[in-house]
Amino acid sequence: MIPTKTGASATTLTASRKTDPHADVIVIGAGAAGMMAAATAGRRGLRVVLIDHAQRLAEKIRISGGGRCNFTNLGASPAQYLSRNPHFCRSALAAYTPRDFIDLISAYGVRWHEKHRGQLFCNQSSEDIIGVLKAECDAARVVWRMPCSVQAIEALQPGFALHTSQGRLTAANVVLATGGMAIPQLGATDFALRIARQFGLKIVEPRPALVPLTFDAEAWKPFGELSGVALEVAVSTQSEFAPGARRGTAPMQFHEDLLFTHRGLSGPAILQISSYWNPGEPVTVDLAPGQDLACALIQAKAGSRQQLATVVAGLWPKRLSDVWLGAHAESSAGAGTGRLLAGARAASDTAPGGGLRGDQRLADVSDKALRALADRIHGWSLVPTGTAGYKKAEVMRGGVDTAELNQKTLEARDVPGLYVIGEAVDVTGWLGGYNFQWAWASGVACGRAVQAQAVAG
Repeated sequence: MIPTKTGASATTLTASRKTDPHADVIVIGAGAAGMMAAATAGRRGLRVVLIDHAQRLAEKIRISGGGRCNFTNLGASPAQYLSRNPHFCRSALAAYTPRDFIDLISAYGVRWHEKHRGQLFCNQSSEDIIGVLKAECDAARVVWRMPCSVQAIEALQPGFALHTSQGRLTAANVVLATGGMAIPQLGATDFALRIARQFGLKIVEPRPALVPLTFDAEAWKPFGELSGVALEVAVSTQSEFAPGARRGTAPMQFHEDLLFTHRGLSGPAILQISSYWNPGEPVTVDLAPGQDLACALIQAKAGSRQQLATVVAGLWPKRLSDVWLGAHAESSAGAGTGRLLAGARAASDTAPGGGLRGDQRLADVSDKALRALADRIHGWSLVPTGTAGYKKAEVMRGGVDTAELNQKTLEARDVPGLYVIGEAVDVTGWLGGYNFQWAWASGVACGRAVQAQAVAG
C-alpha cells in the first residue's frame, strides 16, 4: 500500500529531538541517496539520524520527471555515467539494480510505466517515491531532524561531532548526501564539497550538467525567433569522457530531440551532450539525421518548379527552414550570423554575396551549392558561449574525486567513518533515470558498509 502523508511536516520530522544525541550514523541530506542510505543502515539495527536543512522533504524528487519522477532506467550500466574513473560506479550498480528498486516500490503498491528507452515513471506522482522512502526510514526507526542545519563538523577519536541548529550531535560515522549545486532555488549548495575539502579530499571541478547551452545574444537573434521549435537531431562533441577516449578525446553523440530557445538550445539532445561539453569547444548538430540530403535535393531538381524554401520546408517546420536559409545567405555574405553557421561554406553563382535565397527555383541552384547546403544541415558546428547555469541544470558534473573513495563502500580512504554518496561524488548519469539509480545504488552500498563495519567492530 502506498504510504500517505508523504509531504510530512517539519513538526512530524522533528518529534524526536530529545533522543540520545549520539548515533551510529548521521546522514546529512534527506534526498534520494540520503534516505536510501539511512533506511538501509537502520534496517540493519543501527541508530541512524537523518538531517536536512529544508522545510519540505525531497523537493528534487517531487519536481522530477514533470512531477512523476523518472526513478530509474532499465538499461542502467556504467556506460551511461561520466567520471574520471568510469569503472568506479560498477560495484554499486551491480549490487543494487533497477529491478531491486522496482521490487521495493512494487511492494508498496506503486504503479509505474516505461515511457521511452527504458525510462520508468510513476503512474501517479513523485509523491509515491517520497512516500516509500520515508516509510522505509520510519520502519528502520530513523530519527528525523528537519529542518536542521549543520554549522560545522569536527573529527573525534573516534567518530565525529556535528554542531547543528539543534545542538551538538556525535556519531561513529557521517554520510555526506547533500548532493550537488544544481537547482539552488530548492536549497542546493556546495556543502558536501566544502566538508570534503575540510577533510582533505580532492575535488573534480564541478560544473552544471544536463543543462541548456547558450550563445552570443547578437549572433543568436535570428534563431531566437525559433523559440519553441523542436525536431529530432543527432548532436555530438569531442570529449575525454566518451567511450574510447582514454588519454585523449573521442566523439560522443546523442540522437534525441532538440529545442530552440530564446537564448540557445535545449531539449534532451542538448541536455545529454552538455554533460560532455567543455567551454570553448564546438558541438555539431545533424539537423536531418539518417537522410542523404544532397542526393535528395539534386534528384528533386529534375523538372521541378518549386522554390528552394518550399523544398527545404518539407524537411522541417517552415519557421526553421525560413530562418535557416536566411542565416545561410547572411553567412555566405559575411554577416554576423555566420559565426553560428560554421559548417561547410555554401556557394551559388545565382545569389548576391554567393548565398542561397529561399525564393530561388530549385532547378536553378547548382549541384555544388546544394551539396554545400546539405553539408551544413548535416553538420551545423557552433560554439556555445556557456550554459544556462545551475538554476537550469538537472545535475552537477564533477564532485568528490572517486580516487578518494572506496568503490564498494563509498567511504573516504583516508578518513575512516566518512562516506560520500549520490550526486556529490564524481559520477554523473545521463538524462533518463540514471542519476536516481546511482542515488539508490550508492545509498544502499553505503548503508550496507556502515552496518558491516559496525558488526566487525
